[in-house]
Amino acid sequence: MAHDKDVLNWGENPMHINGIEVKGKVVDRQSRCKHYHKDVDIIAIKFYCCQTYYPCHKCHEEEGCGNPQVWPKALFDEKAILCGHCGKELTINEYLHSAYQCPNCNAQFNPGCGLHRHYYFET
Repeated sequence: MAHDKDVLNWGENPMHINGIEVKGKVVDRQSRCKHYHKDVDIIAIKFYCCQTYYPCHKCHEEEGCGNPQVWPKALFDEKAILCGHCGKELTINEYLHSAYQCPNCNAQFNPGCGLHRHYYFET
């Protein structure tokens, strides 16, 4: 989990990474949330339906637009993944081909996120 100085107070939500707003139950400045908060849980995903970043599908279910839609394959070159470590926005293709590592800062992403791909992206 994040260092104490990185932990947010609930009143700070939504928070920002590199000037980009991340909504949801965010618990630290690297976009970990109350649902997923391991060391490698450091991405936020822009939801296609509302064009808003959330740490996970559960945060979007709780606080999002109420109309979940996945990114169509034709738009996988759009920036929709935010590295919580360095703040770099990645395209969906960059993320899907990253081997769960940020191509900008080499921070490790959670490989378990692949199990939830259908919540975010057309499969």
